[in-house]
Amino acid sequence: MWKNKNVWIILIGEFVAGLGLWLGIIGNLEFMQEKVPSDFLKSLILAVGLLAGLLLGPLAGRVTDQVDKKKVMLISGFGRAVSVLFMFAAIHTGSVLWMVVFMICIQISAAFYFPALQAAIPMVVQEKELLQLNGVHMNVATLSRILGTALAGVLLVVISLSMLYFLSLAAYLVLFFLTFFLQLEEPDQGVILKGKAQSGGFKEVFPIIKGLPIVMMTLIMTLIPLLFLGGFNLLVINISELQDSSAIKGWIYTSEGISFMLGAFFVKQISGKRSPYVILFLFSFVMGVAQMMLFFADQAILAVCAFAVFGFAVGCFFPTAATIFQTRIPKEFHGRFFSFRNMMDRLIFQVVLLMTGLFLDLMGLQHMTLMFGIISLSATALFYVKYRQLKETVLAEKTG
Repeated sequence: MWKNKNVWIILIGEFVAGLGLWLGIIGNLEFMQEKVPSDFLKSLILAVGLLAGLLLGPLAGRVTDQVDKKKVMLISGFGRAVSVLFMFAAIHTGSVLWMVVFMICIQISAAFYFPALQAAIPMVVQEKELLQLNGVHMNVATLSRILGTALAGVLLVVISLSMLYFLSLAAYLVLFFLTFFLQLEEPDQGVILKGKAQSGGFKEVFPIIKGLPIVMMTLIMTLIPLLFLGGFNLLVINISELQDSSAIKGWIYTSEGISFMLGAFFVKQISGKRSPYVILFLFSFVMGVAQMMLFFADQAILAVCAFAVFGFAVGCFFPTAATIFQTRIPKEFHGRFFSFRNMMDRLIFQVVLLMTGLFLDLMGLQHMTLMFGIISLSATALFYVKYRQLKETVLAEKTG
């Protein structure tokens, strides 16, 4: 696999583009911190871009199936680079409206780029190498997030916001040119159309989910980390304002990213010794504790520790949830199930984002995170009781 130049192009492209993405995200937070006083308005600005990506998700999926993946990646990659120009206009004029245009354009580009990338990965390696490449790709993305956020936090002290976006633009252009060198073996068009004709919609997935209570419960439990992740950027902005420090943003993203990687490594070590459901409930509980720790967000060390604890818990939680879905859902429904889950996550993400912005304005960061922590812990306890009941019912049916 490591002798395959396509693998290196994808991984280097992901790393460089990830750096550009997170330099831009930190820049967005800094710009909004200066120009937008209301947390609810901040959440609306962030939600507009996500909504544009969500609305175009089904179209992006169809286009990815019908057009060469490389062509989709090139056009959407170029679109991401061009979108940064709107952010230069926003900084020059001081207009939040230009930032909204930037958010919409970059999310639309991402809505097309990432499905095409995921569809391209199986074309560059053999099936037996696919799991390894997916794992390495995820770690490269996490590493770029850690370095990108840490670098942005340092650079904001010594360079202008415009220069930060210039570096982001340069990273997107590097990705665009790297994509030219990809060599993908596209499947025959007739095979694609036949596969699409045999594939139904989301409605066929719902009875499967309903017939597997443990899958339904796990699906709902994945909403618990979204209470934290949905308003993640708004929380970072608030902590930065609370402590009057721009550098704290980089420390928070870095600690969360490193802890996520450690969690993903740790859960592999214990997965054979503990039930996946025990792991799921344990780290769902830990996430609730991490949320409550942010009641002390005015203390830099405790704030960073809270995000580190959350990152570790999420690093253990998401791979475990994915394993449950992959082993419980029949393989012929995997594509539709994961597409449905992705759209559901994006929708809930927006709801939580708006709710976070509203609650930050109404009750402040510390009381809101305390409330979210109580909700997470209560939901975890409720689902654990339901799980025990399901387990006892299945055991009774087997013995009976």
